Amino acid sequence: MSTAIPPRPRQVSKKKAHICIVASVYNSDFTDALVENATDELKSILPHATISVARVPGAFEIPVASAALLHAEEAPVVLIALGLIIRGKTQHGDLVAESVTTSLQQLACDTKIPVIHEVLLVDDEKQAYARCIGSQLNRGREAARSAHTMIELFSDLGLHQDNKKKSTRSYPSNA
Repeated sequence: MSTAIPPRPRQVSKKKAHICIVASVYNSDFTDALVENATDELKSILPHATISVARVPGAFEIPVASAALLHAEEAPVVLIALGLIIRGKTQHGDLVAESVTTSLQQLACDTKIPVIHEVLLVDDEKQAYARCIGSQLNRGREAARSAHTMIELFSDLGLHQDNKKKSTRSYPSNA
């Protein structure tokens, strides 16, 4: 496991981008901090971006909200998923984490829109604090930096939806 977040990009991006954050409300002391850190970092490194935040009850609801946003007419160029699962005495947390991970990866591959996965599975509140509120391992800032990297990469490759030309070809009905 990484012990530090990637460095902040050297240059502030001038790109206009629509970024969605889907975050769970459950464990709000931690998830609120993830959202705040991610949005603060995004505003610093992507000052021309628009950021929207959708809050869902828990981590399990993140994939369905993400799917709705990724399939919307005005889909984001990147989606950031933020949540926190604290492992308990049963396997429920592991099952939820596995389901969320698989679903988010499938959405990214199906839509060709980057999904930054920071739905964290931790053992206790000490680990949660270090990753959500602390400064050294802050996964909210890391998510923002990863989003920046993917926006730059997809833009350089001409893969952003904004760069895709809409087909003007019409198809005859019942021809």
